[in-house]
Amino acid sequence: MPETIRHVEHVMGTVFTFDVRTASSPAITDALAEAVAWLHHVDRVFSPYRPDSQITRLAEGRVTIGQCDAEVAGVLRRCRELERRTGGAFTCEPGGRLDPGGLVKGWAIERASAILHEAGAHDHCVNGGGDVQARGAARSGRPWRIGLTDPHHRDRIIAAVAGHDLAVATSGTAERGAHIVDPRTGRPATGLASLTLVGRHLTDVDALATAAFVMGDAARAWAGAHPGVEALAVTSGGSVWWTPGFEDVALFLPREGAGALEARDGRG
Repeated sequence: MPETIRHVEHVMGTVFTFDVRTASSPAITDALAEAVAWLHHVDRVFSPYRPDSQITRLAEGRVTIGQCDAEVAGVLRRCRELERRTGGAFTCEPGGRLDPGGLVKGWAIERASAILHEAGAHDHCVNGGGDVQARGAARSGRPWRIGLTDPHHRDRIIAAVAGHDLAVATSGTAERGAHIVDPRTGRPATGLASLTLVGRHLTDVDALATAAFVMGDAARAWAGAHPGVEALAVTSGGSVWWTPGFEDVALFLPREGAGALEARDGRG
């Protein structure tokens, strides 16, 4: 097994972990440095908490979109597309102020992963604050395994998923309380305690997880009809539901309505 390369970076107000399982080479070392530099670049451009960021200056009318990096217009265009796809459950203007952060972190992680893959690091995982983009194998052809925390009991794993190329994102209230606002009502979303989406591309998966969370139980039908993603949710009352296709990527699942875990065989 090749030596594992691990790197931890504090940026964008959270912790990013790089776990590379491809044998090290100068190209991969350079790509890791490029991926880290990319995350810092994204923070400088898109952070709503930095007074000098392009997004802050754009929100305050100090610059125009034409004066920003081209990627700003691209991100905002993608945000508008997601707003249409989710019936307004996703927005890049939470609280009436420009902030595309609901899309930016997943987009930044997916691009960091692509930088590594293009350099030959075909087996790696990038985790940014619990949102994950994984590629290739964890070891010896075995899939990556990602545990999902029970939002009501943070010391317990309620489910786990596995795959060779997958994106996983969770939105919820466990760490920051009812901080996710439904842009359609202007009120905090409280129907769910957590919602996890699994798909292939973290840009969409991360943003759609936020949108699906504010939908509450209506997210079950929405996710079930949405191609390319599967969902597992824990309600504020403690019950659990998931879309039928979620079982195809699950190592184990909770018994619906109960806290006990039900092991699933044959997943490596």
